[in-house]
Amino acid sequence: MLPPTNKWHSLVWIAAFVSSGATAVERVSCCATEMAEESKPKAQAVTGGLKDREPVARECGAGAEPICLADFEALAKAKMPATSWEYVTAGAGDEITVRWNIEAYQRIRLRPRVLVDVSKVDTRVTLLGQEHAFPILLAPASSQKLMHAEGELATARAAGATGTAMVLSSFSSTSLEDVAAVAKSPLWFQLYVQPDHGFTRALLQRVEAAGYRAICVTVDTPITGARNRETRAAVKLPAMPHLEGFKVAGRDGHLHPASVEIFSAVLDAALSWTDVEWLRSVSKIPLVLKGVMNPDDADRAAKSGVAGIIVSNHGGRNLDTLPATIDALPQVADKVAGRIPVFVDGGIRRGTDILKAIALGANAVFIGRPYLYGLGAAGEAGVTQVINILQREFQMAMALTGRTNVASIDRSVIWA
Repeated sequence: MLPPTNKWHSLVWIAAFVSSGATAVERVSCCATEMAEESKPKAQAVTGGLKDREPVARECGAGAEPICLADFEALAKAKMPATSWEYVTAGAGDEITVRWNIEAYQRIRLRPRVLVDVSKVDTRVTLLGQEHAFPILLAPASSQKLMHAEGELATARAAGATGTAMVLSSFSSTSLEDVAAVAKSPLWFQLYVQPDHGFTRALLQRVEAAGYRAICVTVDTPITGARNRETRAAVKLPAMPHLEGFKVAGRDGHLHPASVEIFSAVLDAALSWTDVEWLRSVSKIPLVLKGVMNPDDADRAAKSGVAGIIVSNHGGRNLDTLPATIDALPQVADKVAGRIPVFVDGGIRRGTDILKAIALGANAVFIGRPYLYGLGAAGEAGVTQVINILQREFQMAMALTGRTNVASIDRSVIWA
């Protein structure tokens, strides 16, 4: 389906999108944005559109031409098995934090500057000593073969096609070596520290040997939360190659990865700052702590010598009624005061959200569910388009607020 060429075609086009299953508000919002952009000239830096939508349309069928991230959610739901959909979308408890993560960004207003030369917009950032084309990274997500047969391999190829760093999960359904073999962009590895330090050390050595650039240690999950919807769905997980050979106390001494109970079996409830010190002593690559929400923990992290922190509430999947990450970010960033990079994840659905996060103290952002929807909808092509959309929207947001480089994005862009 091609974009509208006049007002009558616009009405027909919007009606067709609404009938596809998503809410009218989401569809009309997306279409209105596209119509407005099509009606005026674009700077070279923010062009793009039909061409990169074609692979997704071929994968998802006629009429499936997503133009914003909300479109992918409906496409993914239509293609993914019901249990896989529940696994991706479910949160903890009543899923209040899941909603807050998105709603908090929607409440923040922007304050633009006009008559600024934005013919050239520079989106590059340097993170942990390496330059990235955009301040956008792919967050770790487990068991991606639940969403698409190619799983993490499709995600890694899309990351390479868009110049985006990817963080591979400890609980991935593809080995870290196989992902590294297809990767063309930097890879980081997410780590759940095991009570068996020998097992953890051996895994770290594999990560380093495969050329991964950083370790993201998840510190907000000593145990799993009340994931009621996930439990009701009775999700069966694919094999997890990084847990082969791991022994657990009780039962028959072995893991049973098909059940979501595997997470409780391998988490270390005794994890502490002592373990962070031990990890720093044995790791040859930078260590980033994922799941820091409290400014006091952020301060201690900076003093401990880690390379960075991620402000994260685990996508609302662990402890419900935690604040939105964008609400926690300013206090954390103020406490860190530039000593180490601060990242944030959760709730990012628009390029304007990335601008807001950087303005409030983040060095870069991680996206999770949006690229998983792209993966579920259209595999590699879907993930690629999700990233491309966010990259273009971020360029637009910078230009339309009068910011020509990432360093110029500060709290003055927020309408107080």
